[in-house]
Amino acid sequence: MKDIIKQIKGTVVVSVQAMPSEPLYLEKCMAAMMKSVITGGASALRVAGARDVKNAKQLFHVPVIGLTKPNQIPKNWKEIVYITPTIKDVIELIEAGADIIATDATQRKRPNGEKLQDLFKYIHINKRLAMADISTVEEGIKAAELGADILSTTLAGYTLESANSPANEPDFELLKQLTQQTNLPVVLEGRIWEPEQVDRAFELGAHCVVIGSAITRPQLITKRFVFRKG
Repeated sequence: MKDIIKQIKGTVVVSVQAMPSEPLYLEKCMAAMMKSVITGGASALRVAGARDVKNAKQLFHVPVIGLTKPNQIPKNWKEIVYITPTIKDVIELIEAGADIIATDATQRKRPNGEKLQDLFKYIHINKRLAMADISTVEEGIKAAELGADILSTTLAGYTLESANSPANEPDFELLKQLTQQTNLPVVLEGRIWEPEQVDRAFELGAHCVVIGSAITRPQLITKRFVFRKG
């Protein structure tokens, strides 16, 4: 599995996700989107739910980062753990074939009193890699101590603890601090909209970059043009 970490180094990974309420959530639409981004050069996929993880592994020969999310994001989403919160979710992703399991690795309470380190242990027992989605330097350091294989800035700006994270650009400072204070590969994810931001990420030591909305969320891309300032 460590070869996968080498395989994605210096590359762009694309997050292909949609909520059940969105048109692209249809199975054939998600599969087509995956094929499109791989054709465009994506080195790996980050997808949500057992259905899309299974399809990604069966249809394409690239590493797959899997996670789970609720069908509807709760209103208090900044306060709770909802990305792969339990071992049950981890099991679903492993059975679907995910190579890397991404989970909220903040220090907030998990459902049923479950512990982050137990999720990491179960992931490793099943010979998969654990990606820690975090929002602060402290969370990244703690996740590394608990056994994470990869750190990702996914949740920067999306938790109460990271309220000072930039609102309209990636959290480059968090990336910089994590690369300096841990020995793990660090992924930049979140609010990446420009190619120049990808270049900067690698200059700061990012292992790879995950891009989602700017490539695979047409409704958000459209809003940037329709509701632009000026």
